[in-house]
Formats: sequence, C-alpha cells, structure tokens
Amino acid sequence: MTIPATVEPPRDCPLCPRLHDFLAVWREREPAWFNAPVPTFLPPEGQDGVRLLIIGLAPGLRGANRTGRPFTGDYAGDLLYDTLIRFGLARGKFEARPDDSLELISTAITNAVKCVPPENKPIGAEINTCRRFLHRNIERFKNLEAILTLGTIAHQSTVRALGGRVASHPFSHGGCQKIGKITVFSSYHCSRYNTNTGRLTTEMFVDVFRQIRTELDARSE
Repeated sequence: MTIPATVEPPRDCPLCPRLHDFLAVWREREPAWFNAPVPTFLPPEGQDGVRLLIIGLAPGLRGANRTGRPFTGDYAGDLLYDTLIRFGLARGKFEARPDDSLELISTAITNAVKCVPPENKPIGAEINTCRRFLHRNIERFKNLEAILTLGTIAHQSTVRALGGRVASHPFSHGGCQKIGKITVFSSYHCSRYNTNTGRLTTEMFVDVFRQIRTELDARSE
C-alpha cells in the first residue's frame, strides 16, 4: 500500500498494520488522547530556522501518544526540555502539556517511528517503513547543522536516512560523527529506565548538549 509523499504520515496511516491496529484499540479506550502519528515539534520560526534536530525512538503510550507532542507527558520530557532550556535551545516553562509556554529555539524534535508501538518496542519492518518520513523530515531542514540521536535504534535509522553505513557510524553515548554536512551526536535515551538504572545520569546528558552547543556556536562564527 502506498500513501502520498508527505513529510508527516496521515492520521490513519496504514503502512504498519500492527501499529495501526494498536492505535485503533487506544482510540476506543481513550478517545480524548491524540492517538495518531505524532508530528515533528518545530520552533515558532518554522523549518527554515532549524539548526538542530533531535530524534527519539517512538512516542510513549501515555506521553506523546496522549498529548500529541514529542517527549510531552512522561519523564523523558522533563530531562530533555530542562536541558534544552539550560543551553538556550528552548524557552518558556515545560509543563508536560502541548499548550504550555514552551518554545523551541533553532531546534526540532521528532521520532524515528511516528506511531506508538506495543510495549514501546517497534519491530524492524516498522522502523524501516517509517524511515521515509524521517528522511523527509531531515530533508526539509535546509539549514540543519546537527542531529542528536537518542538510543541505538534512532541512531541507526538516522544514519541510514542520511545515506550512511551503520558499520561505519556506530552508536556510542557521547559520540560525534560527520555524515555529509551534518554532525551527528548520540546519547542514551533519556528514559526513566535509563536514568533510574544509572545508565544515563543528568551530568552525562548535559555533557552531550555541551558538545552540541559548542558545535552550533562554532558554526555561527
């Protein structure tokens, strides 16, 4: 089945049957939730103002799938948005809802897989299928300079979307690699599981953003 070549998938995207059916179940259970492919979160100036793109794995069931905004409604957003504000990449106050005062600055946020997967685990075919939207999102940002990938799956899908080889650009926390004109940074995902287990500390996450801020500042000189 094919759909038009849009940047974002349509609300009833049929390309991944398992995800489509899972969303249908949650639309019945929670009709007030967003329950659809979650679009990319853009800064007020729009796509031409984006210099940094942050790429997560997929919407959380009670996070972005509920609210309709990436990393909004679960713990991962607390750490991500607090850090973005700290480094001048967002402003306002993050209150875990899409109508709060939070605004991005020169930054956009998206996911490698646009629909919430069962148990937060997309399968390979879904990751591969949704890469068309990831590729189109990357292509739309004409002034993009850096990408931050959160976790191995997001990193590998991003490398492929950029036309790179995963073997040549492996994931590592704190990694920094060039693919064409884009500098790709990588971090463990800022999930509650990773922070609770100590795999990712606030300091480790902040260090990644310190690298990103340095890169963006250097490119502005």
